[in-house]
Amino acid sequence: MGEKGYFGPYGGRYVPEVLGRAIEEIEEAFEAACTDRAFQDELALLQRDFIGRPTPLLYAENSSRLLGGADIYIKMEGLAHTGAHKINNALGQALLAKRMGKTRVIAETGAGQHGLATAAACAKLGLSCTIYMGAVDVDRQQPNVATMELFGAQVVPVYAGSQTLKDAINEAFRDWAASFADTFYIIGSALGPAPYPDMVRTFQSVIGKEVKEQLASRGLEPEALVACVGGGSNAIGFFSPYLEAEKPRLIGVEAGGRGTSLGDHAARMTGEGARTGIVHGYKSRFLLTEEGQVAPTHSISAGLDYPGIGPQLAALGRSGRLEFRRASDEEALEALTFFARHEGVVFALESAHAGAVAINLARSLPKGKVVVVNMSGRGDKDLFITAPYFRPAAWAAFLERELAALRAHPSGIAPPPSSGTGLENARGVAHSTTSKLISSPTSREVHHG
Repeated sequence: MGEKGYFGPYGGRYVPEVLGRAIEEIEEAFEAACTDRAFQDELALLQRDFIGRPTPLLYAENSSRLLGGADIYIKMEGLAHTGAHKINNALGQALLAKRMGKTRVIAETGAGQHGLATAAACAKLGLSCTIYMGAVDVDRQQPNVATMELFGAQVVPVYAGSQTLKDAINEAFRDWAASFADTFYIIGSALGPAPYPDMVRTFQSVIGKEVKEQLASRGLEPEALVACVGGGSNAIGFFSPYLEAEKPRLIGVEAGGRGTSLGDHAARMTGEGARTGIVHGYKSRFLLTEEGQVAPTHSISAGLDYPGIGPQLAALGRSGRLEFRRASDEEALEALTFFARHEGVVFALESAHAGAVAINLARSLPKGKVVVVNMSGRGDKDLFITAPYFRPAAWAAFLERELAALRAHPSGIAPPPSSGTGLENARGVAHSTTSKLISSPTSREVHHG
């Protein structure tokens, strides 16, 4: 990094004056926390006991044998608590917010994983939580929305613009400008005004550090590391220990979507419409129209359709240290199926883009080489997107039955039989017990303490 807050020509802090002091306060607190043993020890304990770190490095033995080339290893970030890498950064920033005395956290989310992770971290640390999410993403990520609300977060659908991640970020910034005195904005990707790219990389670097140690313990030298790139949080954390070295190859995979025309993909480094601009408080590569407006994007994965890329990744691509590829919606679905069938592992749609490139790369390399792909999340969250592709008739019939049942019983609970059964009696006992626990002063103290 050159000038503070910049990575070559990219980065910086382009924010309204009203947010300038709030961001400076965060920067000061972050720099202090980086050298504070108590903060680092608490974070390490939570990483171990709350997130479940370290996450495994799985040898994809069946896939490697079938492809006949390099050995594929999968970094299983999907086994982290809440199902993705997002918890690493969300927990780190939430702990920083608590250290600063903030009582409320806001965040944006696309695929829902950052929102889910932030909601979980806030529940654990006793912070109020509001999540902004594009209405389109709310519809396609209902399981994550339901879980965020279960964690106690308020999920606010955003109906402006394309109703996706960029619009959720806009609304989060508006909220923060009016509430920064008691509110901390947890940005989920390695972007935004400085120092957010540095903070996110720092908290996500645990992924790459673990991979390097796990490979060394097996006597392996990787030929290439492959990660999907939306904003870039999983990629920058995964690549971080190797950025200053000449090897291994670092490959970022963008969303190729359904075509090459602007509006059909989300490839900021390799696609039509990719230009340098300033959006959401930082300078980087964005998909822009000829008039300089943010262009519409498309990806089957809600986490890869953001129109910009983190400034450090843009700089690494510009320098040649980082290679960029793209994978289409169809290729991502094929990769998801391949690893599910042969390894018993279901990649998130975002990670499946990296999986697609890893498959092709491994096939092209000689035996004995090692390719590591970051499964940044698992695919449970994508059920409402993938089921119509893999089992359309059965899925449609299931939804029709569920809708009919919901219309018959809008509360979601069918009335008990008039005679009363053992199951209903047990349900009543459970409800009574839960009510007592919630109303108990002692339980409230335990929950918040």
